[in-house]
Amino acid sequence: MATWLGIDIGGTKVALRAEGDVVADNTFRWRPDASPADDLGALASAVRDLGGAYDRVGVAMPATVDPEGRVTTWPGRPSWDGFAFGAELRDLFDGTEVRYADDGDLAALAEAAHAGHDDIVYVGVGTGIGGGVVLDGRLIPGLGKGSCEVGHMVIDRHGPICDCGRRGCLQAVASGPATLRRAGVDFADLRAGWLAGDEHVLAAVVESCEAVATAVVTLSEVVRPGVAVVGGGFADGLPGFVDVVAEHVHTLGRAGHPTPPVQAAALGGLSSLRGALLLARNPA
Repeated sequence: MATWLGIDIGGTKVALRAEGDVVADNTFRWRPDASPADDLGALASAVRDLGGAYDRVGVAMPATVDPEGRVTTWPGRPSWDGFAFGAELRDLFDGTEVRYADDGDLAALAEAAHAGHDDIVYVGVGTGIGGGVVLDGRLIPGLGKGSCEVGHMVIDRHGPICDCGRRGCLQAVASGPATLRRAGVDFADLRAGWLAGDEHVLAAVVESCEAVATAVVTLSEVVRPGVAVVGGGFADGLPGFVDVVAEHVHTLGRAGHPTPPVQAAALGGLSSLRGALLLARNPA
């Protein structure tokens, strides 16, 4: 029986899960001041702690990685910029096939598998905004062709500056931090105000829901998914957020071009890790 390893690399935490001959989990946190070499050493230690040999490894990665496997940008850990991530992974898992993809793309893959849909659009709203498109059960645009940068779709050409340098990206308008800035409160107060129907908070959150809906409809006009899935820590933390997105998606429909049903993500914080395991089991 084969054994696969999935790794979800985050800006502060890394989760690992082995499935097959053995089922085992491990999690660790990056040291804030560590170098890429130190980080790789911590990852190697976590892999050793799991034990076992693997037929394939799938890795979910938040950073932008070029076709040669070199990190071009990672705001969460800027010391990784220029790091030869792909080559280092191959060395770490000597003789084992390693595949890696964007964490938002892999979250989409996992949510599609869980929902039983071959064609979905996924948007994850959290500290940033990620997401992906799955068509015929396969990631778009596909391995080695870059990630599906849902969070950097331009929603408002005159909107706020995004951390990528452009103006009006979905992430700059609708991410958790963007919503909190508009509301002028922290998340606890935002959630309380949302539940209480505070007009100022409602306006801030609904603006984000409208932006997410615009992105969903724009993507859906191009790829015609069977369903749109919305998740992420920020969206999950506000009851009814996905329902408001769904309402605005519906209002943006036009004759002859029905919008897809919108549903809440089911896997929560495990979606990228589940996607990494799917990548290891069934390379896409």
